[in-house]
Amino acid sequence: MLRSTAEAAAIAAADEVSATAPRAAVSPLYQARNIGLRYRTKDGHDVEALRNVDYQVQPGEFLSIIGPSGCGKTTLLKLMSGLIQPSEGELLFKGQRLIGSPKGIGMAFQDPLLLPWRNVIDNVLLPVEIIGGQISEYAIKAEALLATVGLRGFERKSSWQLSGGMRQRVSLCRALIMNPEILLLDEPFGALDAFTREELWLVLQTLHGSAGGTVVLITHQLHEAVFLSNRVLVMSSRPGHMVYEQAIGLPKPRALDVAYTHEFIRYVDVLRRRVER
Repeated sequence: MLRSTAEAAAIAAADEVSATAPRAAVSPLYQARNIGLRYRTKDGHDVEALRNVDYQVQPGEFLSIIGPSGCGKTTLLKLMSGLIQPSEGELLFKGQRLIGSPKGIGMAFQDPLLLPWRNVIDNVLLPVEIIGGQISEYAIKAEALLATVGLRGFERKSSWQLSGGMRQRVSLCRALIMNPEILLLDEPFGALDAFTREELWLVLQTLHGSAGGTVVLITHQLHEAVFLSNRVLVMSSRPGHMVYEQAIGLPKPRALDVAYTHEFIRYVDVLRRRVER
């Protein structure tokens, strides 16, 4: 695609924010050092999913990870949740090697995974029940979260009565009910239509702005990554490793019309070219 001199210069400027970008002067929440991961399939084939993965996650940031299909993005999220361990290297959490699942993690997936026999508020309160917490202490917070995502009045509805976007809002509330320090999101909006997805970008932005904490989002939507993130990491094809880092300099909170600005489009274009490489 041909570009004007001005466009080429703007893209080159964005390209300068790369894996060598300066780090914040704080201790990272996560730090990956030369992580590799291999596994054997059911038919006996060895697969190298990750190789020499290095990255950091800073406290309080919203970080997105993008890359081609099958590059190991979801595998990386499982490592951060402590569900699996790396074959090589180490993943540090608050300076200590991560073994098992750390406290203070909330997770949401592409499938909301709501229990159909429970109503909306009972689905939100499920993590409280699992740890044996006092439901009465969290019920008010659950109602407040549901109001924040636009579901006031739906607390007693069955999950099957909700649209796909509404179910995903319930899933986000459930992930946040225990005040998680880290929220790990695996393509939570991937199955939604474009209009609903954009509505939930605003919801997630509001939740992150009010609750704080650290968010790591796996997504294949470049516009989603740019709109929501402070920083975006790009992974290579399998075996996945980090090939590029882009800080997003757009001020927050962001309105949807920012997606039509030259600066926003420039970020998307730079990231697309990096993924295509």
